[in-house]
Amino acid sequence: MRGSRASSLLLCGLVLIQLLAVQIDAQRPKTPWKTLSGRSPRVIARGGFSGLFPDSSLDAYNFALQTGVADTVLWCDLQLTKDGAGICFPDLTMSNASNVEVVYPQGQTTYPVNGVPTPGWFTIDFSLRALSNVSLIRGILSRSDKFDANGYTISTVQTINKEMKPPGFWLNVQHDAFYAQHNLSMSNFLISASRTVIIDFISSPEVNFFRKIAGRFGRQGPSFVFRFLEKEQFEPTTNRTYGSILSNLTFVKTFASGIIVPKSYVLPLDDKQYLLPATSLVQDAHRAGLEVFVSGFANDVDIAHDYSFDPVSEYLSFMDYGNFSVDGVLSDFPITASASIECFSHVARNATKQVDFLVISKNGASGDYPGCTNLAYEKAINDGADVIDCSVQMSSDGKPFCLSSIDLGNTTTVAQSPLRNRSTSVPEFSSVNGIYTFSLTWPEIQTLTPAISNPYSSLYQIFRNPNERNSGKFLSLSEFLNLAKNSTTLSGVLISVENAAYLREKQGLDVVKAVLDALTETGYSNRTTTKVMIQSTNSSVLVDFKKQSKYETVYKVEETIRDILDSAIEDIKKFANAVVLVKKSVFPVVGGFVTGQTNVVERLQKSRLPVYVELFQNEFISQPYDFFSDATVEINSYVTGPGINGTITEFPFTAARYRRNKCLASKETLPYMAPVQPGGLLQVVSPAALPPAQAPNPVFTDADVTEPPLPPVTAKAPTATPGTPSTTAPPPSGQTRLALSLLLSVFAMVFASLLLM
Repeated sequence: MRGSRASSLLLCGLVLIQLLAVQIDAQRPKTPWKTLSGRSPRVIARGGFSGLFPDSSLDAYNFALQTGVADTVLWCDLQLTKDGAGICFPDLTMSNASNVEVVYPQGQTTYPVNGVPTPGWFTIDFSLRALSNVSLIRGILSRSDKFDANGYTISTVQTINKEMKPPGFWLNVQHDAFYAQHNLSMSNFLISASRTVIIDFISSPEVNFFRKIAGRFGRQGPSFVFRFLEKEQFEPTTNRTYGSILSNLTFVKTFASGIIVPKSYVLPLDDKQYLLPATSLVQDAHRAGLEVFVSGFANDVDIAHDYSFDPVSEYLSFMDYGNFSVDGVLSDFPITASASIECFSHVARNATKQVDFLVISKNGASGDYPGCTNLAYEKAINDGADVIDCSVQMSSDGKPFCLSSIDLGNTTTVAQSPLRNRSTSVPEFSSVNGIYTFSLTWPEIQTLTPAISNPYSSLYQIFRNPNERNSGKFLSLSEFLNLAKNSTTLSGVLISVENAAYLREKQGLDVVKAVLDALTETGYSNRTTTKVMIQSTNSSVLVDFKKQSKYETVYKVEETIRDILDSAIEDIKKFANAVVLVKKSVFPVVGGFVTGQTNVVERLQKSRLPVYVELFQNEFISQPYDFFSDATVEINSYVTGPGINGTITEFPFTAARYRRNKCLASKETLPYMAPVQPGGLLQVVSPAALPPAQAPNPVFTDADVTEPPLPPVTAKAPTATPGTPSTTAPPPSGQTRLALSLLLSVFAMVFASLLLM
């Protein structure tokens, strides 16, 4: 089978997920479900774990069973070959999910499909033997192509049944009428196959198909499920739209026991991708005695903005909505569906935490609102953050305030404001001009409109919460501290201080003093209930704070490292109480795959330095393939694997919800809630497709830690009249490691904005 069988055996042996030897249904939490049967919703794996491996490959089916709930149902899109064999393949035509074009370059034909002339490589033009030379590949280009060279063969229904022994088997017959036109009978194949294969569900979007198979399976036969396509499409038998058939569910009940519908039938979206009120479809179908299954779930596609790119939230809205629950979900990522059902359903927001680590915001809930605004901070608090953060910047009149970047062009619409001519050149920060916080007064900064961060908009056209992209107002450090002080749920604040040496030397601004003064003025110097943490990438800054206060200090190692020397750890302990690492210093990544795990976290923790890791985001593109496009899988792997002490995240809700995960209370590690094995997924990749080796990341040494003391404050030289751009810039100080860069020049943004007008 051209390596497919060997690959499946290898996959079974991997500990990609710490698997249980036996999965016992009785171990599932007993929770009330508003499904038709009262049981938990079914997880239906479309083509297996097709979000990772090629659809309908043996590894995809195998991995779905290994990582899903015990009764995971395997979905097979049934197609027929020229000689009447039944195969599992996602479509009538094969060019999109196989290499058939390469194997049979002259094999393209054109046939009418539902009245539309359709060119392609059709299964009906090839015998089963001819297809043995064809390999399965990814069918969605945004997914990894690294498994395309594994030589996965196309499998028959009988092969899937024999090799996988699935607890549930679902055959979807999408084009019965097409095959009938070519003298191939789906119903005859199914009756014949059912003698050796246990078929649990059969679905089709064609009414006439169910009429043909009615009564042919006996009382113990499979459940029939009518598949609804888009509402405006026509069902070929009745010549009615699927939308009109939906209004007569009693008619559907005459030939089916369930329906499968797109997500929009239950929770529709408006034209901006926001949720509209739920329909009554689930309740209506249940009253008619029909189960409701929902299709279209995948972690790596656009979902409603309401879910903040979190697939678990989407699943829960269909399963744990309050007044209904669907009876099953068709998913490309069955691990996420399984965890949503078993671990996160029916869990109250005030439920007991099952694991203890800090949830630290990054500029507030900056994945949902413009960072460092009142709305971002309020949402972070409401979402369950333990610590909210303020990246302190200084205005020209010495006011400390919260903003993620010293360059206003990165976080505001200053380029479209009357202040757009306040651009200056500061080579310490960027090779192009920018409008910097120290060039404007605090009253001027307060007039600016915030702008939400969209880190994946340019390459991937992924945009955060567009309805709120300019909402909120910026806070001074004192306002931020008072907001935190008035919260009854926060345990602390984290204040980040960067560019202190430059601000002292070149702008005459003492950010250390400004922070300490604000803390004193807001009562934190005598406060014991709210912990204050001061973070910096500069040891000189933290040393200065240590000399002047008793606040906790956090050293951020912004470089990606593979190890850290004992001498560096000892130096850090002299001025820091904790350390922040970037994610790749824990799990190195090459070509989108985790290659292993460093021991940096372990070494720091052995020296009694807690480790917080950044930056956690919900967008699937931010995660290596090993985490299955699921932010919860990623968090789980960092917390239960290396055991980090805190997550720094732009989406605090996802991390806070994870701590209430009831599966963590299980005595056994459930397969859908186990950390990935670092580097395990790469072992399944064909050697020919492995990403090229890269130079190893550096070791962090004491030389990287040591810095000269902060310079004294130098009075700022007279500046040009406001509105006149600076033509010269001070030379680099060399005192600190400055690593900020401008994403776009202000002038480019102005030009772009004019084009959009």
